[in-house]
Amino acid sequence: MDTIEVKNIRLYAYHGCLQEESIIGSDYSIDIIVNADLHKASLSDNLEHTADYVLIHHIVKEEMSIASKLLEHVARRIADRILLEIPLVNNGIIAVSKMNPPIGGDVEMVSIKLPFAR
Repeated sequence: MDTIEVKNIRLYAYHGCLQEESIIGSDYSIDIIVNADLHKASLSDNLEHTADYVLIHHIVKEEMSIASKLLEHVARRIADRILLEIPLVNNGIIAVSKMNPPIGGDVEMVSIKLPFAR
């Protein structure tokens, strides 16, 4: 199976269980790996035969703009939309990282990784 990776999508969003997180927001980084058969695209040079990474980025931006309490929840929404809107994708992994989380310590980021599949 072939892969497409979209790494380090940097966005500002308002996810978290604490009230101040929904007001102040935070920086996030999102990495996505999708698996698909890219053989036809490699021969045709046609965007319709691949998993369009511009569409993946668009999906991430839209879903990250909708507040969630949990990173797992926003990651699942992103994964579900990728599977719905890009039929060529068989499965993948999404990682959502919150930079400088408010956990009372010096922590660079917290991340969740969520595999997804049809």
